[in-house]
Amino acid sequence: MGDGLDRLLEGRRLSPVQRRIARYLDEHLAEAVFLSSVELAERAGVSQPSVTRFAMLLGFAGYPELRQALRPFVVGERPSSRANDLQTAIDSEIENLRSVRDRLADTSVVAELGVALAGCEPLPVLGLRVSSGLATTFAYFARRIHPDVRLLTHGGSELADGLHAARRAGAAWLVAVLLPRYPVEAVQALRRARELGLRTAVITDRRDVPFEADVILDAPVGERLVFDSHTAPLALAMVLVEAMADAAPLRTQARLEEYERMIDQAGVFADQAGAASPPASSVSGPTS
Repeated sequence: MGDGLDRLLEGRRLSPVQRRIARYLDEHLAEAVFLSSVELAERAGVSQPSVTRFAMLLGFAGYPELRQALRPFVVGERPSSRANDLQTAIDSEIENLRSVRDRLADTSVVAELGVALAGCEPLPVLGLRVSSGLATTFAYFARRIHPDVRLLTHGGSELADGLHAARRAGAAWLVAVLLPRYPVEAVQALRRARELGLRTAVITDRRDVPFEADVILDAPVGERLVFDSHTAPLALAMVLVEAMADAAPLRTQARLEEYERMIDQAGVFADQAGAASPPASSVSGPTS
């Protein structure tokens, strides 16, 4: 048992229900410190009031205070330093990334999907509403190594046309990003794609999602701020791009070299060698 929890429990007699909570915390402390009392109760197989009473037995006003006291022992802070709300949000993101990292100990699913997507021409990529940003990022980098990536971020008849056109052109897969809250139109598009004969790979936040897909790549979203943070899904999307690159190494090398030549010739980026420097007056302001 973690030192922090061990010290809190020292000398206390626990009921059978409280022992179940303590056992769950012992075995899943790194996960539990980011759960609500309701979530902890469900996973430990007890009631939510039992979780509250357990926290109060240890001298806390409720489970949020107990969770806050235990969190430094998981995220590596000194126990004497209390994290503020913004630091806690980042701590949550670190745990989300760690969850993705741990699951990548087995790379077979991502590697096999990378092979399939690398060989799929064209490759349609779907993302509506909040998911459009991550879909756009994935498509932007995928285009560097894949000859025909088609981004679908607008709904309505334009989305339907895009799916039909991709299928007619020979597409076998659809990559979709569906992050909460899941737009009905995106779920319907996913269903329509499967009806057209497209296999579907979805980047989302959890496995128990309200839609079907051939491959689900899940990474938790950050929920500690006013709006969700998609740090872990973004990392997972970039891992998938990497798998596509690894699946076709010669093509990847040729396309990346071609791209570098193009941007060198065009002077696309300000930090490129030979790029024009801005006039001194625009940097330092008017001179006397």
